[in-house]
Amino acid sequence: MKRPLLPCLLGAVLVAACKPPAPATDTVTATADRAGQGASFNPAITSDDFARHVRTLASDEFEGRGPGSAGEEKSVAYIEAQFRRLGLKPGNGDSYFQTVPMVETSADENVVMRLDVAGKGRELKFGTDMVVGTRTARPQVQLNGSDLVFVGYGVNAPEQHWNDYAGVDVKGKTVVMLVNDPGFHQQDPSLFEGKRMTYYGRWTYKFEEAARQGAAAALIIHDTEGAAYGWEVVKNSWSGAQFDLRAADDPAPRLQVQGWLSGEAARSLLASLGQDLDALYAAAGKRGFRAIPLDAKVSLDLKSRISEKSSRNVIARLEGAKRPDEAVVYMAHWDHLGNHAHEADEHGGTTAAGTDDTIYNGAVDNATGVAGILEIAEAFVHQQPRPDRSLVFLSVTLEESGLLGSRYYVAHPVVPLAKTVAVINLDAMPVIGKARDMTVVGFGSSQLEDILWPIAREQGRTLHAEATPEDGFYFRSDHFNFARAGVPALYAKGGDDLVAGGTVAGRQAQIDYRDHRYHKPSDQYDPSWQLDGVMQDLEALYGVGRVLAGSDQWPTWYEGNAFLSAQQKLRAGDAR
Repeated sequence: MKRPLLPCLLGAVLVAACKPPAPATDTVTATADRAGQGASFNPAITSDDFARHVRTLASDEFEGRGPGSAGEEKSVAYIEAQFRRLGLKPGNGDSYFQTVPMVETSADENVVMRLDVAGKGRELKFGTDMVVGTRTARPQVQLNGSDLVFVGYGVNAPEQHWNDYAGVDVKGKTVVMLVNDPGFHQQDPSLFEGKRMTYYGRWTYKFEEAARQGAAAALIIHDTEGAAYGWEVVKNSWSGAQFDLRAADDPAPRLQVQGWLSGEAARSLLASLGQDLDALYAAAGKRGFRAIPLDAKVSLDLKSRISEKSSRNVIARLEGAKRPDEAVVYMAHWDHLGNHAHEADEHGGTTAAGTDDTIYNGAVDNATGVAGILEIAEAFVHQQPRPDRSLVFLSVTLEESGLLGSRYYVAHPVVPLAKTVAVINLDAMPVIGKARDMTVVGFGSSQLEDILWPIAREQGRTLHAEATPEDGFYFRSDHFNFARAGVPALYAKGGDDLVAGGTVAGRQAQIDYRDHRYHKPSDQYDPSWQLDGVMQDLEALYGVGRVLAGSDQWPTWYEGNAFLSAQQKLRAGDAR
C-alpha cells in the first residue's frame, strides 16, 4: 500500500533536523495585541504560551467565537495580532483576512412538523423529536403533503454497485435515511469499508445526494453509535443561527428542508406505519435494497430569519528563502458554536442543555488547534536557516457549519493548489498527557506519514489509525476539502496509549470528552489539563513541516487512494 520512504528521510541526521529549535534563554516581547493583552512569548513551542492562547480564545469574553458575532471580531483580531507580533506577512495580498460571504439562517424553533400517518395526524416538535433548517436563503419554505419515502442509507455509489435511489422517483418528496454506512451497522467488512466510515456515511453527503435526486426534504434518523455523538449534540448544533455559503459560491442543488429525526421519534413514527426500525436497518444493509414508500405525508411551514453576512478566514505567510511560490499550509478552524442566549430566553432562563451557561467556549474544539498553529508559526519564525519554501498559516471560519471556510479557501486559494505541497490540520488537540503513540486520522493515506514516522519514533512513539474509524473523523475536519482537491493532507494528534494509564485511560478520557464536553458549554479551558502530550504533538507536526519546507520533495497519496488522481491532475496542470 505504501511507497518507499522519501529519500531525504534516510538517516538519523534528518531525524535530528526535524526537531524544533531549542528554547532560547531570552523571550520575544509581544506588542499589545488587539485583545488588549500585552505578554511575553517564548520562541520555542511551550505549554505556557499554548495555554495562554487557549485561555484567551476560549474565554467568555470571546462569546464562543460564533461567525458573524462580536465573538468573531475578537477572535480574528486576536489571531491577526499574533500574526503581526510574529512578523508574518499578510497572507491574502496586503490583508490578513479573506472574506467568506455567507448566508445566516435562524429557523423559528417553534416550528412543528405535521404528519398525516395513514389518515391520522401526528406532530413532531423541534429539539425533542426533530431539528430542521433550510439552505434556500428563503424566509419561508413549506412542505404541503410531501410523500415520505425510506431510502435506506441514501447512497448512490456506482463503484460500490449500490444505489438506494434505484427504481424510485423522489422528486418533491421527503426522504428518510440512516446515518453512516451499511458496513457499520451490519458489521460486514465486505460492504463499503466495513466499520470505517466513507464519505457516503456523512450527513453532508446524504443531504447533497438527496438534493441531486430532486427531493424536497431529507431527514436522517439519528443513532448515537452511527453518528458518533448523542442527540444533544445534534440539537445544539442545529439550534440558533446556521451558516452557509451563498448559492453563487456553491451552486450545487439544495434541499428546501433538511434535518434529523431523533431515534425515539423515528422508531415511534415507523411503528405507527407498520414498520420496525430494526428490520429496516437489516433490510437497508443488503445489496439490492429498494426504497420503501411510506403511507405518510409531511407538512411543515418553516419560517426563518435570513441575512447575508460575511465571515473571515485569517491568513499569514512566512516567505520561503529559495522557492517562495511553493507553500506548506498549517491550518486550524477558529470558529465554534457561539452564545446560545436565545435558548435561555425561550426556555425560562436555562439553555436547552439545562444550565445557566449559554456560551459554547470551544476550548478543545478548536482553541487548541489555533493555539497550536500559533506556536508552530513561532518556531518557524525563529528557525535558522529560514525555510526554503513558504509557510502559510490558515485559520478558517465556518468549520462547524460544514467545513465552509476551508471550502471557500480551496475555491479561492492564496497559493495555487498545484503549488501547495501539503496541508497539516490541527483540530481538537488532546490535553490528556503524553502518549506512546500518535493517531493519524485516515491512516495509510499519503507519504506525509513517511515523514512523520521517524519523527514520532525519535519521540518513542508509534503511528496508528484512529480507534473508531466508523466515526468518520477524516470527513469532519477542514483538511478534507484540500484532500478531495488533491492536496496531500495530514491530520494527526496524540494517541490512545497514555504513558499514565495506557489505552484504557486514553480511550476513557476521549469518551468522557465526547459525552460531557463536545459541543457543550462545558468545553472550557481547564488549568489542570496535562499539556506535555500536546507539546510533543506540536513538535512532531512542526517537524513534518520543517522537512517539507526545507526540501524540494512533493509527497503523494499512496497508490490506490481516492485522492491520488486529483493530485495527478493538479501536478499535470502545473507542469503545463
